[in-house]
Amino acid sequence: MNDLIIIGAGPAGLAASIYASRFALPHIIIGSVIGGQISETYIIDNYPGIEDKSGLEFVQKWEKHVKKYGVKILPNQVISIEKNSNSSNFFELGLENGEKIKTKTILLATGNKKRKLNILGEDNFIGKGVSYCATCDGFFYKNKIVGVIGGSDSAAMAALYLADIAQKVYLIYRKNQLRCEPYWVKLIEKNNKIKVIYETNIIELKGKEKLQKVVLDKAYQNKKELNLEGLFIEVGSIPILDYAKGLGIDMDKDGYIKIKKDGATSVSGIWAAGDITNGSDKFRQVITAAAEGVIAVRKISQWLKKN
Repeated sequence: MNDLIIIGAGPAGLAASIYASRFALPHIIIGSVIGGQISETYIIDNYPGIEDKSGLEFVQKWEKHVKKYGVKILPNQVISIEKNSNSSNFFELGLENGEKIKTKTILLATGNKKRKLNILGEDNFIGKGVSYCATCDGFFYKNKIVGVIGGSDSAAMAALYLADIAQKVYLIYRKNQLRCEPYWVKLIEKNNKIKVIYETNIIELKGKEKLQKVVLDKAYQNKKELNLEGLFIEVGSIPILDYAKGLGIDMDKDGYIKIKKDGATSVSGIWAAGDITNGSDKFRQVITAAAEGVIAVRKISQWLKKN
């Protein structure tokens, strides 16, 4: 029987673990990807005290800090959570490898996964020109013409990263103004390899064995087709919560977990932190995820002393 299991090894889960160790709270982290999506980020430059670090470098420092306290990180995935119905309350987690683990409390911190466009041809070209991770796959598009869909910080960073590799980068966004931080906008405007196409959607992908062109919903330079050898999709994320279905946790209309100010969910014994929650005014940043994780684990420590 564990006191606490943290599900997710991203910023929320890792920060929570560091504080759990300092609170002398025995715990385990379960997560298949250390750092979560942040490990794929081109550059981190908005976390206090950390300048110009790749996502991978950033995550490695956090992982080292967590393991300094002897915490076990299980490289696995939780596929189910069941609450014991007997008088002694605890949860049983089912792992992808078939293992079962029991715990008194849980911190959900699994973050989000990339959202698909769900347009004609998208599934046909995944791994053949379509990607959801510029830092993972950008290398394969050296000196080629590529596109990035989206106007967020993630889309901007993907475009800037690819501009160092590709011949030309089209940043295609459905609105008339990028919604990323002004800092990224300035860098994009200065980069002569990036061309922003506003108020435009991609409605179809075409090619034979690999992606060759995309179809636009309005003409660009008098053409509705744009030749691209690679397309990187950055149109937001959705919370990873399939494993928690059936627990009856209250969600908001967008599918994010509702939390109280201490991170508690509507189910006793379960807290949540980071990008899967409606906390921090939905300002989903590394620093807010870390803060939510720390606040939640402090309350978990207090709760365990009373229960």
